Amino acid sequence: MKSLSIFGTSSDAGKSTLTFVIGKLLQERGINVGVFKAQNVSNNAHVCDDGSEIAVAQYFQAEVLGIPTSYHLNPILLKSGNGNRASLIIKGEVADEKEVREYYRDLDLLKPAVDECFEYLSARYDCLICEGAGSPVELNLMEKDLSNLYIAHQYGTKIILVADIERGGVFASIWGVYTLLPDSLRDNVIGVIINKFRGDRSLFDDGVRIIEERFGIPVLGVLPYAPLNLGFEDSQSLQNFIQNKPNPAQKIGIIRYPTMSNYNDFEPLIADENIFVEFISSNVALENYDLIILPGSKKVIDDLQWLKQTGLFDAIQTRTKEILGICGGYQMMFEEILDEGCVETALPSRETGLGFIDDVIVFQKEKILKKSKYALFGKSINGFEIHHGVSQKYPLYYEKNHIKGTFVHGLFDDEAFETYKKTTLTAFIDLMRDEIDVERIVKHVV
Repeated sequence: MKSLSIFGTSSDAGKSTLTFVIGKLLQERGINVGVFKAQNVSNNAHVCDDGSEIAVAQYFQAEVLGIPTSYHLNPILLKSGNGNRASLIIKGEVADEKEVREYYRDLDLLKPAVDECFEYLSARYDCLICEGAGSPVELNLMEKDLSNLYIAHQYGTKIILVADIERGGVFASIWGVYTLLPDSLRDNVIGVIINKFRGDRSLFDDGVRIIEERFGIPVLGVLPYAPLNLGFEDSQSLQNFIQNKPNPAQKIGIIRYPTMSNYNDFEPLIADENIFVEFISSNVALENYDLIILPGSKKVIDDLQWLKQTGLFDAIQTRTKEILGICGGYQMMFEEILDEGCVETALPSRETGLGFIDDVIVFQKEKILKKSKYALFGKSINGFEIHHGVSQKYPLYYEKNHIKGTFVHGLFDDEAFETYKKTTLTAFIDLMRDEIDVERIVKHVV
């Protein structure tokens, strides 16, 4: 049985979503499906069943398909580092921080980890849905591409192109990517899916005919534009969420600093019809919000300095209504943050915090990765920890007056949200099922 590669004809074409949708449709036909992304670039990560760290997109895909999570799903993860550097996570653990140029220079050293994980999953699943990254035909980077061309060459995967029609230029993007693919991979392209189509589907009948007759590429589906508001992977997906809540009972402001991370913490709030969520990136009147949340951060000291530069630091300090800090945001609430070992900063650093909590945060080299059930703020939470900073006095959470904070992600997940998530995903997949030529895909896989 063959595995599939999902290549986007541009960034944000819908590869992550189509990975789990196609995976689910193949599962329905009795095929044992796994998901895989050789290398991801994301500040949004989740702790797996095996205690490792992977990008949230692969965790979410596995959750939808109901399969175990481990580092094998995403062997290489890059997160924001200092300057032009990136934090390199290999097989679920922090390995190094490298300049981007160094990373590409040493790329061959990462291929054994990618091969090991792909082959591990291949032995356990009939078919892997392999999500690509960005565009597969960036000509200056094709030799340095792990997620697209390397996997397709190495393992002979069948290829589905995904094109975002909302961007415009859909014909050029399809033909350009298809034509620029190496000959051997072009032969493995089984079709294209047109994503994010708005309006009357019949208006694109001529478009389908042009793609199939002039390009010689089968169209496997024309999918409607359908916001999901789940599985936020990056800042682009964060910008795409939609709220229609004319009479919310609560208004929550989330501080959106430059390296904000783990947006998924707030999906339950966005899903709640009684809560209006707004992301704040400038110095606005905070007293207009019932709750202000300081979210996770990939570079806590840098984002804390950004708060000071924007004036939000002073506004938060003088606020009298409820404030909640999560992970990086929790750390900002302490008297001081120390990063003497340059874990997140280029030079040994110490930065004055908001001063709400009477202790200091000390960054340690070894990252805390833990997935567990926690008793927090009067309820039981299935959450996870993923942080370098530690507090001796308040190692897990703090609560006093209008100040709350915790290292634990998943604070808002509850039974109601899980029901919403299941219902929403079922409806979304049902919608896509009617538009995708699954039988043609199955013929190429089996």
